[in-house]
Amino acid sequence: MRLCLSIRDSFVIFCAALTLVGCGNRAANEKTPEEIPQPEYGQEESNVELWLETMELGSREIYAARNEVVKAVGLKPGDRVADIGAGTGLHTLLFAEKVGADGAVFAVDIEPKFLKLINQRSADNDYSNVTAVLGRDNSITLPENEVDVVFISDTYNYFEDPEAIIKSVYTALRPNGYLIVLDFDIVEGVERTPDNQHIRIGKEAVASEIERVGFVLDQEVDVPGLEATYMLRFQRQ
Repeated sequence: MRLCLSIRDSFVIFCAALTLVGCGNRAANEKTPEEIPQPEYGQEESNVELWLETMELGSREIYAARNEVVKAVGLKPGDRVADIGAGTGLHTLLFAEKVGADGAVFAVDIEPKFLKLINQRSADNDYSNVTAVLGRDNSITLPENEVDVVFISDTYNYFEDPEAIIKSVYTALRPNGYLIVLDFDIVEGVERTPDNQHIRIGKEAVASEIERVGFVLDQEVDVPGLEATYMLRFQRQ
């Protein structure tokens, strides 16, 4: 039960990659007496480079357009932004650069391992404006009127209780603040790719669910490089 189940899916890919590496090693060394069992979740050896590649390239279109996405979000120095389902911190670190030392970025995820990684990456890049926040299945766990912008990328369709999450987003946003949702659409007659097999509802249904909570759809933002992915911007009244 997590905000972003793609973490679980990516872990399966991660374990498969480790298994392939192990097979290659056994082929090169016939003295290996038996197969080494896969470690339990959370106990695998640290391999940050493979982990980052698996997670950040999982949605290749979003990764390739990451700089255009950040530009379209429109953050200014001093802004306070929450990155929901932050994962490895792909957008978190880009946001940290945009808002500067006077701003703040809250990286929200319900997987502690990813929060630890984000803290490490923030420290490595000398970003002191990033705060890792442990979320819940039904809340982003931020205080009332805490942020100017909430950003949700390739995560909305994984929410177990989207209404509860969006209500907590509404509370955390300041009046006239923005919620930005980036996700894959479902288009009739268009075959799904591995990136969007998890999508439960399309763009119009997502907008309808969010508007029922009290948000107003401000606009659909055209982002260069995004074709199968949409960006919707909502405003808190």
